[in-house]
Amino acid sequence: MSNNLKIVPSPHLRGRATTRTIMLDVIIALIPALIAATYIFGFDALLLCVVCVVSCVAFEYLFRKILKRSNTIGDLSAVVTGLLLAFNLPATLPPWMAVIGSFVAIVIVKQLFGGIGQNFANPAIVGRIVLFISFSSAMTNWVKPLSYQYHTTNVMTTATPLALMRSGRWTEYADLLLGSIGGCLGETCAIALIIGGLYLIIRGVISPVIPVVYLATVAVGAALGGQDVLFHLLSGGLLLGAIFMATDYATSPTTTLGKVIFAFGCGAITITIRLFGAYAEGVSFAILLMNIVTPLIDRYTKSKPLGGAAK
Repeated sequence: MSNNLKIVPSPHLRGRATTRTIMLDVIIALIPALIAATYIFGFDALLLCVVCVVSCVAFEYLFRKILKRSNTIGDLSAVVTGLLLAFNLPATLPPWMAVIGSFVAIVIVKQLFGGIGQNFANPAIVGRIVLFISFSSAMTNWVKPLSYQYHTTNVMTTATPLALMRSGRWTEYADLLLGSIGGCLGETCAIALIIGGLYLIIRGVISPVIPVVYLATVAVGAALGGQDVLFHLLSGGLLLGAIFMATDYATSPTTTLGKVIFAFGCGAITITIRLFGAYAEGVSFAILLMNIVTPLIDRYTKSKPLGGAAK
């Protein structure tokens, strides 16, 4: 009888979901935004996405190969990081800069901390912020939607809705929904992002707590600041950040209360930067700052084990 006894670490009950299936669902959810970005910004958008994905996968493979670690590119997490990084970049960004962002995201933020699940912050967000700090001019050069149809060698640029708002000009809701605006590749078409978000919620990949609380906090802050609530919800990288980046398993709290606190912090920082900061957008910085305090949130919101002593 003792020969049949097996001692193994938890979990003892396993579901069907794996890292690969979860990442595959995220990729599927990002496809509507990818199609929209390709239509709105042309071949350059698709090329930038391919460069980021290939670079992220290559860096992860090479890093783990050099350190003689197991190959993890099959879990598709590097593909997701590449897509999210590309979605945070303008269509005019030179591909070599995108490669640098991929290196930062995969090697510095993800692999140096132990790989998937061990990173302290969302890799794509850190990659985006490093590029913004290093190449601010290139990272704020917004191409005009559908400008590739004019068959001109000159790049036609425009401003983002949030930048236009600061100058007293407002963007139509229809343009925000359909993506006929300037901005990063994956943040312009609100409808595509909402479709992807609903897919992830229905599939049970993400909890609606973080997106809902994040968006609600920004809405309340905008209302208190005398701003157009719907405009703030549909503009900038808010939907992309709230749905696809703030919900990252490794960098967001595990408890429901923790998720609420985390999302509230993201929303409060975002709307504060939008209303009072020198920079028109605050989503990336907000999520990064809250990623850093996630371990602290988890520490004070975790449930006490049944029968455990209070600490």
